Amino acid sequence: MNIKLLFLLVLGVFYHQIVKCQTPTIVDRYGQLRVEGSYILGQNGDTVQLRGMSMFWSQWMGQYYNASCIKWLRDDWNCTVVRAALGVESGGYLENPYEEVPKIKRVVDAAIKNGIYVIIDYHSHEAHKNPAAAKKFFTEMAKKYGTYPNVMYEIYNEPLQETSWSKDIKPYAESIISTIRTYDPDNIIICGTRQWSQLVDEAASDPIKDKNTVYTLHYYAASHGQSLRDEAEAAIKKGIALFVSEFGTCDYSGNGTLDYEASKIWWDFLDKYKISWCNWSIADKNETASALQFGVSWSGNWKIEKLSPSGKFVREEIIKKNSILFQK
Repeated sequence: MNIKLLFLLVLGVFYHQIVKCQTPTIVDRYGQLRVEGSYILGQNGDTVQLRGMSMFWSQWMGQYYNASCIKWLRDDWNCTVVRAALGVESGGYLENPYEEVPKIKRVVDAAIKNGIYVIIDYHSHEAHKNPAAAKKFFTEMAKKYGTYPNVMYEIYNEPLQETSWSKDIKPYAESIISTIRTYDPDNIIICGTRQWSQLVDEAASDPIKDKNTVYTLHYYAASHGQSLRDEAEAAIKKGIALFVSEFGTCDYSGNGTLDYEASKIWWDFLDKYKISWCNWSIADKNETASALQFGVSWSGNWKIEKLSPSGKFVREEIIKKNSILFQK
């Protein structure tokens, strides 16, 4: 046999064995997600519970919106989902779209490359006041990423307490969902709820007619306890699916005491109902909720001692619960 041909055959077998032995990614495992009742299901009908990290407002912590950071969150933290939080107001997308949108794209591209899920989050408290801007953004995102099963869209981060579900939030959501569905018929859409995404039972009583929409529940463990879990349970019993796209281990300000016990109670509740979650946040801001100590590397490779107490605590939980998903 020709030596060159033999070499190529051996090389091909070797490459095949390497590929065969590689650990499948979470997107390899679950593929296209869908909503059925109160659960998110994977391509083979298995129940999916994602756990990962949210980025901080893009206009203030954009240095962490890079491919190396996302890869580190997958490889070292075992994150199966990340959330890219597009800051909308306060010097964000509305004023500087050409600076902020590329940050989101870098995170989404990295998530796709690393085989994890990613939430494209329109991080606003008043999105319903400017639906045209949101439509423009989500049109661009759905056109570019609508064919990738990795992607989810969070169309309104935290509507304020004084907004109306029926008059403000729901009509806005229906309009944005229609825009997304023009280009992406099936990826999951995450819809914010009234009072900083807490009044999920209100939304469950008047749900949006889209088969792959879930509803956002946000909490901060030291501030929100059993009454909010009761609200969530009531909504689940009405048949909607929830996604905790943001939570903190401290109080609602992002500061105060790190409440270990309250956080564990919440994690038990989320596990009970297979509710996916992202922790707030990948940032080195001097506050309890930040996962990082000030001045750490922008590209990951963080030593344990460079994480904040909250970062260490959440990382341990993610690794413990997600490790089985990363086994060969």
